[in-house]
Order: sequence, then C-alpha cells, then structure tokens
Amino acid sequence: MSFPFRCLLGAALLQFAMLPNATAQIRRQMPFLDWRTFTVPEYGTEIEYPAAVFVPEGAPEKGVGERFKSTDGRALFSVYSRENVAGDTPASYVRKNLRVDRNTLEYRRIAPSFFAISTEREGLIYYSRCNFSSGAGAAIHCFDLIYPQEQKRSWDAVVTRISLSLRP
Repeated sequence: MSFPFRCLLGAALLQFAMLPNATAQIRRQMPFLDWRTFTVPEYGTEIEYPAAVFVPEGAPEKGVGERFKSTDGRALFSVYSRENVAGDTPASYVRKNLRVDRNTLEYRRIAPSFFAISTEREGLIYYSRCNFSSGAGAAIHCFDLIYPQEQKRSWDAVVTRISLSLRP
C-alpha cells in the first residue's frame, strides 16, 4: 500500500471514527438500495445487504449461508458461517487461508475479533471480512465481495455499510 494511499485511508478512517453514528449516516445516504438483513440462524450471523443490487444465487463455497449475484452479473457477494474447530484467531486464520501474496493486499486490518482484507487484480476488487465469536459455539462469520475495480467509488459506501453490519 503506497504512503499517499495510507495517509488518505488514515484520514478517512479518522474522519469516519469521529462521526457519532457512522452506520446510521450511511443508512440515510443509501435508502434506495432496499437494505435487508440476511441471517444464518445456525450461527447467529446477521448482515445487511442491498437487495436492490443482489439476488440469491445458491449456497456459498464454504460454510453455511448464501451466495448472491448482482442483477447486472458483475458482482458477487457471499455470506457464510462455520464452526471454528481449529480455534483460529483472525491472524492465524489469515495466515492459513490467504490465497494471495500478503504484499498484494491493498488493505489489511487484523484485530483480536475480526479481520478485513482487500486486493485488486485483473480489474476486480476482492474484499473479505470475518468476525470471530468466542466461548461456547465459537464460530467464524464472514462475507466476501467481488466487484469491478472501475466502480470502486460507487461501491465504497456499500462495502463500508455491509462490513459494519456483520454480526456477531
């Protein structure tokens, strides 16, 4: 990640953190997208997604959940949950499962209870976030989003809202 990009990202995140209720503000900015909540009841996973953009496509490649496709066919969105049988932390999970060179990641945030990563390649942006629950029934709650790089600006607020809505 280049220094100017890190500076801009840092400034944007600082500005975003200063908002009293960032999620509420994002909701007000995009009501026309018909936001709905998708739930994986087996694991207590909840996530908001723009139903005006995505339609169900079938089972996800991993875990229990749903795969969605954009109405224009250019974006894919998967929500899935699964047991954390290996007892992974966000850091160990990324280490074991990252399919690209770490140096190609445009964005990487690994915290004690979640990770979020993003990379750009072949004209597409790949964004992934997983939240880790603890205690009895510990699980990993994830979503993956793939969309055209040329539409990055249009997708930024959508990606942010989806990411902030992922529970637990």
